Amino acid sequence: MQVPDLFVSAPGKAILHGEHAVVHGKVALAVSLNLRTYLSLKGTTAGNVCINLPNIDTFLSWDLSELKQLVPYSCGKTEEVKRLDAELVRKLREFIGVTNGNLDTCNMATLAFLYIYLSVFGSRELPSLAVTVWSELPTGAGLGSSAAYSVCLSAALLCANGTIPAAVREWDPAARWCQEDLELINSWAFQGEMIIHGNPSGVDNAVGTWGGMLRFLAGKIIPLSRVPLLRILLTNTKVPRSTKVLVAGVKDKINKFPSIMNPVLDSVDAISCNCEKVLSEMTCEPITGEHYNILEELIDINQHHLNVMGVGHPSLDTLCRVTLTRGLHSKLTGAGGGGCGITLLRPETESSVVQTTVQDLKDCGFDCWETSIGGPGVQQHSAPSVKEEVLEVLNRY
Repeated sequence: MQVPDLFVSAPGKAILHGEHAVVHGKVALAVSLNLRTYLSLKGTTAGNVCINLPNIDTFLSWDLSELKQLVPYSCGKTEEVKRLDAELVRKLREFIGVTNGNLDTCNMATLAFLYIYLSVFGSRELPSLAVTVWSELPTGAGLGSSAAYSVCLSAALLCANGTIPAAVREWDPAARWCQEDLELINSWAFQGEMIIHGNPSGVDNAVGTWGGMLRFLAGKIIPLSRVPLLRILLTNTKVPRSTKVLVAGVKDKINKFPSIMNPVLDSVDAISCNCEKVLSEMTCEPITGEHYNILEELIDINQHHLNVMGVGHPSLDTLCRVTLTRGLHSKLTGAGGGGCGITLLRPETESSVVQTTVQDLKDCGFDCWETSIGGPGVQQHSAPSVKEEVLEVLNRY
C-alpha cells in the first residue's frame, strides 16, 4: 500500500485561567499555544516502519512482517473509535520490552505511535512509511506536548489511510479539516493520550485539534468560536513539580478552611467568565487599551489567588517581579509549584522591551519564548509553507 507524503502540525496548550479551581467544578479556559509540533510522513518501499523523534533522541524501525503479527483481530472501521484496546496495549508493551510499570517519554511515544498505526491500518495492508516528529514545545512542562504529538499522529495516519481527505489543495499553503474530520482526529488523539497519561481530561488533545480557546467545566469541553490572537511571553522556570502533590495540597486546604477557600474558588470562576467575556468583545468591536487593562488585572488577581491556594513558588514570584518592572503582567499556567508562566504583551509593547525582558528572565536561569495564544489547531501544510528551520530538521531523516 503506497501512502502520500504529508506535513502536519498541532499547537501546544496553556491554561489561561482556572487551573486547580477546575478540579472543584469551576470554569477553566485553555488556549492554544503557537509553539507547534510538526510531523512529516513519507511513504517508502523499504518494507518497514520508522519513527524519528529527534527532540528525545529516539530513532526506531520495525519490519512490517513483525508488526503484522500484532494486528488486532477486532479491527473495526477507523471512522468509529472504540474504547482503548487493552489487549493490543499489552501486546505492544511486550513487543517493545516494557511490561513493568512506568514508561519513560521514549517508550510512551513509541507505544502511542504503534497503537494508532496498527489500529488505523490494521484492517488492511500495513504501509511502509517513515514518520518524523519535531516539536518547538518542551516536554514534561505541562504545555500539551504529548497531546500535540498524538493529534499530529492521528491526523497524518488517518489521512494517509484515506479515512479523512487531504485538507491541503495544490494552491493552499496550509489548511484545516472539516468539523467531522476534526472530531475523528480528536477521538484517536485521545486514545494516544490515554496510553501516555492513563486518565487524561481530554482538554489537551481538544486544544491541539481545534486551537483557539476552550471552556472546560465539569468534564464538558466547549470550543469558543472566535478569540483574538494575543502575544505573550512563555517562561519555563525549569523547577520540577508533581501535579498530583499540588492538587492534593489544594484539596487539603479547602477541607481545612472551607469558608475561606470556597470563595477563592468562586472568585477564580468569575475571573474565567470575565476573561471569556472580554475576549469575546475583542473579536466583535475595536480592541482598546481598556480591554488589555482588564486582562492584566485579571492575571494579577488570579496569580494572587493561586498563591493563596499554595501552588506558587519563589521562581514564579521572580517571574512576576521581573516582568512587572517592565510594566508587564504574569501568572503561572498549569499546576504551579514551578513549571511555566505566561506574560501578556500589549500590542504597543516595543520589541526592545520584549527582548530586554526575555534576556532578564534567561539571566534568572529560565527558558523564555515570545509566542502567541489563540492560534489555529491541527493543520496540514504544503512543504513550502513549513518554516525553513523546521523543514530542515524533518527532511534530515
